[in-house]
Parts: sequence; structure tokens; C-alpha cells
Amino acid sequence: MRRFLLSLLLVLSPVVVASPAAAAQTLTWTADDDITRYKSTPSSAVAGATTIVFENSAATGNTTGMPHTLTFDTTAEGYNHDVSLNILASPFDAQDGRHQQAVTLTPGRYRYFCSIPGHSTMVGELVVTGGGGDPDTTAPTVSAQVSGDQNPDGDYLGTATVAVSASDAGSGVDTIEYQVDDTSFQAYTAPVAVTAVGDHSVQFRATDNAGNVSAVGSVSFSIVESAPGDTTPPVVTSQVTGDRDTQGRYLDRATVTLAATDTGSGVARIEYNVDGGAFAVYSAPVVVTGAGSHMVHFRATDVAGNTSAEQMASFTVVAAPVPDTTAPVTAATANTSQPGRAVVTITATDAGSGVASIEYALDAGAWAAYTAPVTVTAVGAHTMRYRATDVAGNVAAVASITFTVAAPPTGDCPVPDTRATVVIGTEDTGIPNTDTGNGCTINDLIDEHAGYPNHAAFVRHVETVTTPLVAAGQLTARQQGTIVRAAARSEAVKGVQR
Repeated sequence: MRRFLLSLLLVLSPVVVASPAAAAQTLTWTADDDITRYKSTPSSAVAGATTIVFENSAATGNTTGMPHTLTFDTTAEGYNHDVSLNILASPFDAQDGRHQQAVTLTPGRYRYFCSIPGHSTMVGELVVTGGGGDPDTTAPTVSAQVSGDQNPDGDYLGTATVAVSASDAGSGVDTIEYQVDDTSFQAYTAPVAVTAVGDHSVQFRATDNAGNVSAVGSVSFSIVESAPGDTTPPVVTSQVTGDRDTQGRYLDRATVTLAATDTGSGVARIEYNVDGGAFAVYSAPVVVTGAGSHMVHFRATDVAGNTSAEQMASFTVVAAPVPDTTAPVTAATANTSQPGRAVVTITATDAGSGVASIEYALDAGAWAAYTAPVTVTAVGAHTMRYRATDVAGNVAAVASITFTVAAPPTGDCPVPDTRATVVIGTEDTGIPNTDTGNGCTINDLIDEHAGYPNHAAFVRHVETVTTPLVAAGQLTARQQGTIVRAAARSEAVKGVQR
């Protein structure tokens, strides 16, 4: 396997050799077993010839052979795109994980990342200042252009749109800011539409990556009411769909569907961006798959040029859990210590989705839901089958337990008192006349028609025979008290001398 991986990496890994010309500087990136970040990275450089070194080797802490790439982004807005770099390195490749490439850097910012799936959080940026070692002390150049329909006097009809642009030959533009009518500066991300009727002034400025701030520029204009027509922007909505967990997070992916309506001139286009990127024209539902928190901004413009306020849908995507494919673990015990009965207890555990249900079947009987220990009183040998199902639908294999119910003793009460409740004299206590375990019921133990020397002796007898039943859990103390009080009230007990 190691030989196969080494061969594969030799095929995939570019063998990058530095240019014979000596570079003015060397920048080094390193990686190890971690897939969430590079082990070390440079943060800044100067423009000019540069040797890029990327090492992902045993020497840098890679103990598993995990491959990584060092890839320069050539598409993201706001970064330099003039360096094509995509180095795949592994401790097992022909270079033992250490590669280098000669490039030429220009002032500005470069974004780099690992392009291997699952390693997407390995990302950063490199700031490059002007070459020759001289610091960038020159502020950006910034300007603005106002557009829109105008009347013969130059006033804008209904809306004026201000587009701001900036350039910087040194370290590159970092941010652009604007404010309308001396309100407060805010980040500029898209052309600004001003619609209030009256005189206006829009101020703007820019800051480069070296911290130089331009002087504040401004444009002034007037807006008057436009001729009657469609002045109402479209109504735009969003819907986020996908499988979700109990916390509302989307599993593996979230799909954002946008829709817009306009009762005037009709919808011309819908635009969106993901996580602050550049706006793009919406043509189909947007699928977001990266794990983490996300924001999708959107807006719509009608045929008359009215643009809706920018809105946002936010959500979180997480990796879907591994499906539960393991059935529950079941067990059963049978308590046959009391003659004439057996109590079967079934248990089930499931470390995945959890137990949903337990079922049992006695002998050749049908399956039934198990909710509490099952008491079997039929004398003889029995087999009870049982199984359990978890929340994911996995069903355990049918297991079984065999046991025997012993016949209860027959000598103590050959003809037991089988009345449903305990009755003393003419008083029905309402307490169940249960079997006490040896074929005799509670009425049999009380034996109210036996000969007793006096009434007090009979009451003491009742208290004596019911006390063990309380200890055995066959009677509660309250039930015993009810029976003893009934005995004390009894007036017709055969053989008792009052």
C-alpha cells in the first residue's frame, strides 16, 4: 500500500525546479498532519523575484503521510491573480515532501489555500509591498462616477447611482469607504443608489494594505422626482432547504432558492453573493456545501431600474452523522423463585440512534409490545422469544429464553377461598384477595371461621398473618390497617366468645 501511494504521489505531484536565476527572497510554507491549518506561513513579502518553498515532510511533523497542496487563488475578487502555483507535497513523494518554485510577486495581496477536499480551512493571505525594499507610503487613488437618467438641467430623475473605484500601485487596495450627506463612513461593496429628492453629496476614501489612507473625495448632484412610471422595486424572497439536525443545522448541504415579483415593469434580474463574495446573476438554486456558518445576500432589479434593498439568508452547514446500521443489544432474565409463576424481564440498549421498541412472543403466541416485566403462571416449560428495534429501524436478531413454572404447593389450602376481595364477616374491605404464594389466599390466612378464645385473639391473629404479607410486598401497611380494623369491627365470627 505504501509503495502504491508513493507511486500515485509521484504521478500527481509536480516536480518543481527553481529557476536558475537566484531569487531576491525565499518564502517558506510548512505543513504536518493537521488538515485545518498550515504549520507555518509567511505573512508579507516584497515585490520581485521570489523562491516559494513548500515542505510537508517528516521533518515538519508529518507522521502519517498526509498529502497537502499549496495553491494560489487565481479567481477570488480583491486578490492578485498573476502567480499560478499548485504544489502537491507528501513525505512519500520523490522530493520527500520538499518542493520549490520560482515566481515573480507584484504589489497587492495573494490568497492561498489547500485544494484537497476536506482541507478547505487551510487558507491565508500574503501581503506584498513595493519592490526594492522601500515601504509603501503612497495612498491609493480613488474616484467616483454618478450615473442615472437626467433632465436638461442635469438633475437626476428619481435615482442617482454612485460607483466608486480605487487603485494602488504599491501594496494594493485594502478597503473603500463612502458616506452619503456626511452621515458616517461605511464599507463600499457595490454601487450606491441615492433616491431621496434634493441636493446630495457622497464622500469616499480608500485605504491600501500598507495602511495609507487617501484624501476624502466627493461628488455632488441633485435628484428630482421622475416622470410618472414604475418607481417601486421588486419584492424578493429566499427559501433555504435541505436535511437538518435537531439544532436546525443543514446536513452536508443547504439549497437557497430565490424568487422575485414586480407588479410594475417586471423583474429584470436577481443577484446574489455567498459569504461576501462578488454579486452574480441568479439563474438556479444555489447549493452551499462547505461546513460552517454562511450568509447569502440577494437583491432584485426591475425593468425600470428599481433595485430592492439587499437582504440576507443565514444558516449553518455541518457534516451529516454516520448512519446508524447497528441493531440494539438485547438480554432477558426469568425469575422462577416463586412456585406457580415466573417473571420475565427483557432489556435492550443501543449506542446509536437509541431503542425505539421491544417485542416478545410466549411459546407459539403472536408478537406483543413489551412495556413491563411479563408474569407467566401456566405450569410447565416455556420459551419466550424477544427482539428490539432502534430509532434508525435496525432490528435485533430474535433471541429466546427458556424457563419452567413450577406447580404451587397443594397441601396448605386444597380448597382456597377465591373471592375477589378480602371479606371479614359482612364487611368487604375492597382489598384484592391475592394468592399469598402457597395456594392460599389472604382470606384463607385470616380464616375468620376458625375457633378463637375471644374477639381480641381473632384481631391479633389477623394482624399476625398479614404482617409477613406487608414485608413481602403483597400488602401495603395501609391495606393491612384496613383489614385489621375490619376484623376489630366484626360482630359475627364463628367460634369467638365476646
